[in-house]
Amino acid sequence: MSTDQTRHAILTAAERLCADNSFGDVTLRDIVAAANVNLAAINYHFGSKDALLAEIYIACSIALNRERLAALKIAEDAGQGRARPDEVLRALIEPLLRGCLDPDRQRSASSRFMIRASMESIPTFRRIKNKEVDHLRRFAEAMKRALPEREMADIYWGLHFALAMAHQTINDVERLTKLSDGACDLTDVEGITERIVATSVMTLTGDAQTERATAKAAARRKS
Repeated sequence: MSTDQTRHAILTAAERLCADNSFGDVTLRDIVAAANVNLAAINYHFGSKDALLAEIYIACSIALNRERLAALKIAEDAGQGRARPDEVLRALIEPLLRGCLDPDRQRSASSRFMIRASMESIPTFRRIKNKEVDHLRRFAEAMKRALPEREMADIYWGLHFALAMAHQTINDVERLTKLSDGACDLTDVEGITERIVATSVMTLTGDAQTERATAKAAARRKS
């Protein structure tokens, strides 16, 4: 194989293996065998298993964030530079939910890899996730344009809670299905999105309970 073909074979094999098995259980020997290459090829192209998995994670994250930002741009263009709060939130969480829960997309190795990455605590992934926040700032700025009266801290909390609900839903699919005896349809991406968006919009636009909680938090900061 050419250098590019070898690299692609390694990435594809590693992604497929880690999509279906715990990251800790997949060894370099497993990847070598699946890619039909030698161990030296992995060391040459990536240096280590952690670096190899990090490259897959980054590629998947870039694809997800590109989809999110494209949806945000459509919403902002339609609103002449100012998208509604629900549209900002929908652009943020729907691509994530659709990639992980939509039955058609769940079959892809990339989606299964990201589901496992969300469920398993991998220090390398956590460092990447904590470092790459520029795309989230774009959503915070869009939300500030939609809700100019809200403090930035409230907006960051609102986006954080929306993402937390989305990730928890992805991570606890089996438990929620069992708890609800199947009443909660975890394949209904549109329905799940709307539930999370509605809850988050209520928090951000400030019902009475939210206003009281925000006031208490502000008072604690001043004391």
